[in-house]
Amino acid sequence: MSELVSLLQQAYENRTSLLETLHAEDTNCYRLFHGTNEGVAGLTVDRYGPQLLIQSFHDSLNEAQVAQISEFYSVLFSAQEVIYNDRSASNSRRQDARDKRSLPLVGQELGVNYRVKGKHSGQDPYLFLDMRVGRRYVMAHAADKSVLNLFSYTCGVGVCAAMAGAKTVVNVDFAERNLAIGNENAELNGLTSDQISFIQSDFFTAAKQFAGIPVKQRIRRGQKPRAFPRLEAQQFDMVYLDPPRWAKSHFGTVDLIRDYPSVLKPSLLATKEGGTLICTNNVAKVSMDEWLDVVRRCADKSGRPIKSIELLPPEADFPSSDGQSPLKIAVLHL
Repeated sequence: MSELVSLLQQAYENRTSLLETLHAEDTNCYRLFHGTNEGVAGLTVDRYGPQLLIQSFHDSLNEAQVAQISEFYSVLFSAQEVIYNDRSASNSRRQDARDKRSLPLVGQELGVNYRVKGKHSGQDPYLFLDMRVGRRYVMAHAADKSVLNLFSYTCGVGVCAAMAGAKTVVNVDFAERNLAIGNENAELNGLTSDQISFIQSDFFTAAKQFAGIPVKQRIRRGQKPRAFPRLEAQQFDMVYLDPPRWAKSHFGTVDLIRDYPSVLKPSLLATKEGGTLICTNNVAKVSMDEWLDVVRRCADKSGRPIKSIELLPPEADFPSSDGQSPLKIAVLHL
């Protein structure tokens, strides 16, 4: 047995109980090998329903290694498609448009259907598996609530909220392509426009309008102001905030290291008193304590003090040797 197969075997054995639980919950999307903490830094192996997705972020795999991984997991499920994405080279985070596109398949998580596609024009898988714990929380708490899903990506959180019986669900994302996949996810679950809606908008214009904050933008001399969707001020029972590490637009800058309050404040003000704001920070160099201190101070300064905080660590298919996962999720009860 090769060293690689031995590590895959150990990871699989560590997940035996978890996989039994996930399968009983109608979940067939999960991480099979989390290389950073399981022996091969930068290597991840994920199951997305009928697809096996292998990705290497540090060192490329050769054909024999890809074949070893594929063969090993064939005992778990019969993969309709095996995808290998080599993301180790510089500038390789965005996939090459010349790559063969993969099949449009469907995976399940907690009984909810999702479009999965290993190769596409974007950078990341359509469903972030480490966010399952957040979607699980929404499924358990969104019934009869109004829900705002900010930086919604492919709208997994919003679809979960609608499936859980939320009164209204609003997904906001800047990318039309992401919202199109979100709409497809809604259709895969039989959801209608009365149950879930999609707004293509910059975060700052949407969140600030909902929060009742004036929208400002950077306008260079000789340029016209950028148009944006006009929205009425509105507060929600539950707000989900999952920003990227860094992004810049004409309306503001997202910087999770230096300026988390820029995204947190409008999200707080768009949440009803007595409501819930679920927020994330995915930057490994920012510690949980440091981040929560910023969150508490921002909430107090915004006039929305936090009554209590719940922390949602990623589930067991994302092991951490020190208990400090890069993805931090906090449920703020206001």
